[in-house]
Order: sequence, then structure tokens, then C-alpha cells
Amino acid sequence: MNKVIFADNLEALRMMPSESVSLIYIDPPFNTGKVQSRKQLKTTRDEQGDRIGFKGNTYRTTVLGEKSYHDAFDDYLGFLEPRLHEAHRILTADGSIYFHIDYREAHYCKILLDTIFGRGNFLNEIIWAYDYGARSKNKWPAKHDSIFWYAKDAENYIFNYDEIDRIPYMAPGLVGPEKAALGKTPTDTWWHTIVSPNGKEKTGYPTQKPLGIIRRIVLASSQEGDTVMDFFAGSGTFGEAALELGREFVLVDSNPEAIEVMKKRFEKYKEVSFAQGAVPSPIRVPQRAQCQLL
Repeated sequence: MNKVIFADNLEALRMMPSESVSLIYIDPPFNTGKVQSRKQLKTTRDEQGDRIGFKGNTYRTTVLGEKSYHDAFDDYLGFLEPRLHEAHRILTADGSIYFHIDYREAHYCKILLDTIFGRGNFLNEIIWAYDYGARSKNKWPAKHDSIFWYAKDAENYIFNYDEIDRIPYMAPGLVGPEKAALGKTPTDTWWHTIVSPNGKEKTGYPTQKPLGIIRRIVLASSQEGDTVMDFFAGSGTFGEAALELGREFVLVDSNPEAIEVMKKRFEKYKEVSFAQGAVPSPIRVPQRAQCQLL
């Protein structure tokens, strides 16, 4: 079932059966007006090198490769709107969508999401806050993204409260050992570092999101065995979280570099296949949604 599809995501979405996906997470291009790129570097100790590192040692940098995509749209909301209509159609009756965006377009996207999913089905604006990278000297540095969470039906949606990962108490001595050991429920502000440039999780794909953020979403808003989807798949983080947590995924991306990154990422998983210009068939519909399809 787990498939990565190389195609225009609107074409792929239109071929998906209605009410077949329990959870959608998307991290669309942020419309920054720039080319998003990320260089892969190798550093070697060299007294004549071009950068200073740990304890003042000098290193020589070699560029191994660069991955990029264009992030500029003449009509950003016009690009998103038909895709979000299809997303609404394919969600199960108790399904939901998490829409990940930054400050440039967040307000406009919220209005579009209200129009398609219904303002009454808006559940949260989650703030993912991080503290990494350059800091502006002429305004407050932008160090957060917004994740809008909408249910298809605010009276009937999946939220696995007991399965959510807990976070430490800031003052554990004030709550007692039992509560301190359990931890507390996260709020709608999630502090989590970005993917470390030198960490094992790094794929080299620009704008890669950390597994910790995506795992929390998959755990909270889908059940084991459900079909989940990301149609701006990028580096495939959502798919890896789904595999780890026993969900079946559909990933779509039209960027060849993203497909190559995901091929490498999923090469250790035999249950993942790749397709071009097509959608997975058959789609297994979760049992609880079949009454709407008869």
C-alpha cells in the first residue's frame, strides 16, 4: 500500500476515492519568492581551509551536491484551492488535515481553509517554534511556523489523547514524582529544534521537517492501519513517521529531486513502492468509513 507517486498532486488527488484517507498533512511551498536550496557539504581538517570549527580548528569545505526547488507563485491561493477541495473530498468522515505554512501566507491560507473546510471545523493553530539560524538586526527574527488543524467534522474526528507524547514539567518538584514521570500534555505551542544540519535525520532536502513534529501529528490524529497522505511530500518525513507507527501512506511530489531523496530514504523498507503519473490501486478504506461508501 505504501506508495510514493511522481506526479502533479492535483492529478493524483482527483484519482483518489472519496473518503479514503484518515489524515492529511501537507507542507506546501511557502511562496517565499525564492529558490529554496540546500547544499550538502563535507568538511576535512586542513590548516589552509576555508572555515573555523570546533575549538578553533580549521576545515576545508567540499560541496557534494545541491538540492533545490522554485518557491514562487503568481496566484498562490489559486494554486492551493483545487488541491484543498480534493483533500476535503478524500478525507474520511472522522478525518482531519494539518496545513503547515509560515508567516508570509498564513493569514490568507487560514481564510481559504475556513472557506473549504468550514470555520466551525477549525480546531487549532499550532505554533512550531524553534531557535536556530540567522537573526535579523532590523526586526524580530522569525522563528516559528503555523500548522492549521481542521477536522472534516468537528463533532466527529480522531484525537488519541492518551497516545500523545508527553513533555517534561519545567518544575517537576512542584507536581510530585508520579506526574513528573508521566510528563504533561503539549499545548498548541510546540518547541522543537529544526533538523540538525549534521544529524543522522538529515536528507539534504531543503525545508525538511523533523520527525518529532510529524510523529506527534500522526499519533494524535490517525489509528494504526489507517491510510494517511502527504501530497507535498518533499523529503518523505511524513511517510517515515507513518511507517514507524503502523500507518499506510500515500506520498505525492512532482520534484524529481524529492523523489530521489525518498528513494534513498525508503530503500531499507520493502513495503514501499514508487509510481509515476498514477495513483495507488486499490485504496483500502478504513472500516469505520465504509458505511458512507455503500
